[in-house]
Amino acid sequence: MKTIATATTQTSNVHYKTSIQMGDFALIADEPVHAGGQNAGPAPYDYLLAGLGACTSITLQMYAERKGWNLGELTIELNLQKDSEGNTHIERVLHTTEILSTEQQKKLLDIAGKTPVTKTLLQGASINTQYANS
Repeated sequence: MKTIATATTQTSNVHYKTSIQMGDFALIADEPVHAGGQNAGPAPYDYLLAGLGACTSITLQMYAERKGWNLGELTIELNLQKDSEGNTHIERVLHTTEILSTEQQKKLLDIAGKTPVTKTLLQGASINTQYANS
C-alpha cells in the first residue's frame, strides 16, 4: 500500500481544541462555542470541505492549464448537509471569472467529479483504529 498523506492530532488543555501536525504544517481544530468549543479553529467538517475544495481547485487548474483554458479566478463553494435520515450531502458550486463555453463548463463539472478526494469520499475508506499505550 502507498501512503498518500499523514496527520497527527493531539488534545490540548482547552476543551475540544486539537493541534494537528501534517508534515511541515501545524493547524488547529476546534468546535464552535455553541458546541462546547472555543471556536479557536475550523471544525472537523470544515477541514473535510476544505480538502475537497482544495483538491477540486488544484485538479481543475491542472486540467485547464493542459487545455490552455483561462479560468480567471476559480472559486469553489461547498456546503455539507445532513438529511432527516442522517445521510450526508455535499453541494459544490464552481465559479470562474472568465466566461467559459457550455462544453468547457460541462468538462470542468465532469473532471470535478473525478478528483482524488471526490473519489475517496464517494468510494468510502476502510478505517483501522488501534489503541497503543504511550
